[in-house]
Amino acid sequence: MVHLVYCDDKEKELEKILAGTKTMVVRGAAGRKIPHSRVFEGETLYFMKKGTGKISATATVKSVQNYQKLNNEQITEILQNNQDKLNLSDKQKARWHKKCLCLIEFKDVKEIAPLDFERQSNMDDWLIIEKIEDVLIGTSIPYNYDKSKFR
Repeated sequence: MVHLVYCDDKEKELEKILAGTKTMVVRGAAGRKIPHSRVFEGETLYFMKKGTGKISATATVKSVQNYQKLNNEQITEILQNNQDKLNLSDKQKARWHKKCLCLIEFKDVKEIAPLDFERQSNMDDWLIIEKIEDVLIGTSIPYNYDKSKFR
C-alpha cells in the first residue's frame, strides 16, 4: 500500500519535511482511526500540502508506533519524547493530544515533480491506496475505504 499524507499548510509541515527538520508525522483520535495500525515499515508515503492539490514529495516508512487508551501524561510524554523528529508547534501538540496515537517515522525524502491530485468528497487527511495513480487527475478511480481496513 501507499499513503497520501496531507501536510498542514499553516504550520509549514511540508517545508519542514523537505528541509529535514521533520522526520516523523503523527495522527491521533479518540479511537483507532486511519492510519492507526495500517501503516508498515517499508511502505511509501506521498506528501501533499493541504489546499494545493499537488503531491510534491515522497518518503519511505522507517518505523511506526501505535498507541491506544493513553492517559494525559502518557500522551504528553510520547509527543515530548519524539519532538525532535515531530517538530510540532504548541498548536499541533494540542491538536494531537489524543488517546490513540500513530507516529510514523520516515526516511529517504525526495521532492518530486508535482502530481495533480483529484479530490473526492469522501476523503480524509490520510489516504491508503494501492498506487498513487488511483488519486491523480486523469487516472483516478472512485475512492472508498476498502484499502484502509485492518489486515
